[in-house]
Amino acid sequence: MAFPVQRMRRLRATPTLRRMVRETSVTVDDLIAPLFVQNGEGLREPILSMPGQFRFSIDQARIEARELYELGIPAVILFGIPNSKDASGVGAYDADGPVPQAIRALKSALPEMCVIADVCACEYTSHGHCGILHGEQVDNDQTLELLQRAAICYAQAGADIVAPSDMMDGRVAAIRQSLDASKYFDVPILSYAAKFAGAFYGPFRDAAGSTPSFGDRRSYQMDAANRREAMREMALDVEEGADILMVKPALFCLDILREARDRFDLPLCAYNVSSEYSMIKAAGQLGWIDEARLIDETLLSIKRAGADLIITYHAKEWAQRNQ
Repeated sequence: MAFPVQRMRRLRATPTLRRMVRETSVTVDDLIAPLFVQNGEGLREPILSMPGQFRFSIDQARIEARELYELGIPAVILFGIPNSKDASGVGAYDADGPVPQAIRALKSALPEMCVIADVCACEYTSHGHCGILHGEQVDNDQTLELLQRAAICYAQAGADIVAPSDMMDGRVAAIRQSLDASKYFDVPILSYAAKFAGAFYGPFRDAAGSTPSFGDRRSYQMDAANRREAMREMALDVEEGADILMVKPALFCLDILREARDRFDLPLCAYNVSSEYSMIKAAGQLGWIDEARLIDETLLSIKRAGADLIITYHAKEWAQRNQ
């Protein structure tokens, strides 16, 4: 029956009714907090393009992780800032690098916290690209060997999950093969399965010092115009052994996330990326928006679109407000 018998507003009349019939909710269990880690001691360096975010030395990362865990946030994902870089990105698999050190420190202090290691070369190469170059092109198959070594390095340090973000073809299968050959059968792979090239990663590159010294990443990251291709990428990663699939960026790819939820049964993760974070922060500082409410609605929209997990720089402040 139509109006006036059917009145949709009946169940919106009070906060209690709205809460009772709410279809989607965000909890701290859904959240993963990114941490930028570097060598040194006592370092908590503000990232100017990402207000409220920092580059942590290992000791400070341990303190930050404990605060996150006490707020109920179950997981962090680590990005390393090495002391030096080279053309081959060897720092990505240095057992004494910032990420392996941070993994060991966090797992020692907080054994129940899930520690995820981003697996890529961009933070470790002098040219800023996500792999080993052949001329001015990233060599896909040679880069796979680097990714395998990095994943093993992080697994040896105690990482609970490895997360390749490079977008090389065949990386999930290569990493799974290496992990299994080294008896790390139980280390899951969180694949950046549909990662789109574009302008949404600028503040991250500022934080990690990973801006390409020439060109861009469009020859290996996805064209933002391609929805069907994203589904192919994700299907291939499922075939290769991915345990969790990721869509990146989150807020501007909700259509991709929704279709992925309809197609795949694996857990889905969405990365609420640095520019999405910084735009909200900038507008909030200028007083143009209700920042807290917009953060709530941002995370809710990502969850509603189908994400099981959300990597977000808002994790700590959201958890503090929603204890």
